[in-house]
Amino acid sequence: MAMSANPDRPEESRYEEEERLACGRLLSDVWDAWDAGRTADDPHLAACPHCSAALAELTGLGEAVRRTCAEEPGVPEATTAAVTARVMDLVRLELRPGRPLPLGEPEEDHWIVEAAAARLLRAAVDALPGVRAGSCRIAPLDPADPTGPVHVRVEVAASLDRSLPDLADAVRARIAEVADQDIGIRLGAADVLVVDILDDDDDEDEDEDVDGDEYGRHGTGGAA
Repeated sequence: MAMSANPDRPEESRYEEEERLACGRLLSDVWDAWDAGRTADDPHLAACPHCSAALAELTGLGEAVRRTCAEEPGVPEATTAAVTARVMDLVRLELRPGRPLPLGEPEEDHWIVEAAAARLLRAAVDALPGVRAGSCRIAPLDPADPTGPVHVRVEVAASLDRSLPDLADAVRARIAEVADQDIGIRLGAADVLVVDILDDDDDEDEDEDVDGDEYGRHGTGGAA
């Protein structure tokens, strides 16, 4: 579990832990620029061979996931795009540790990076029956207070064995339990977004899904 022990420098710890390209740019910053469509506006990104190579790898990964999904018979184009976006979102969390999050009380000197906490929460949600976790984002509930409670937003695919509001309540309860008892972060709010629906075949096919695709490929759900 990645932790930082200096609450006065949480942002600096991010730069110590993230991958830096040979040109000095953080890989996460290059990714953010590409994701926001700002690459053409940055002369460095346009001219730097290291940033260009990193962007080529990112776009190549996205295209590979899209092609793999598109080769599956009967998969709508919208589902292919959604799966590709989710896979890239999860890869982003693996590449960048994310912001430091406070563990315990505000006066305590313990921190955990977002990616590590998100992995624990996704695993906890996955353990619930009829649920598969996808993207999990964690940020301070109050951006002006980085040592305060956190806001969790998790995307899930779910079966229709129970109502979506009941399922969302179960996911929130599980997140609250693990955040408090297993991780030690103070949860201020948790949002659950149902983005896909699982059918009876998904549990059997789970090990055969595309790498990184925690979801089934059988349509989309709604928000809960």
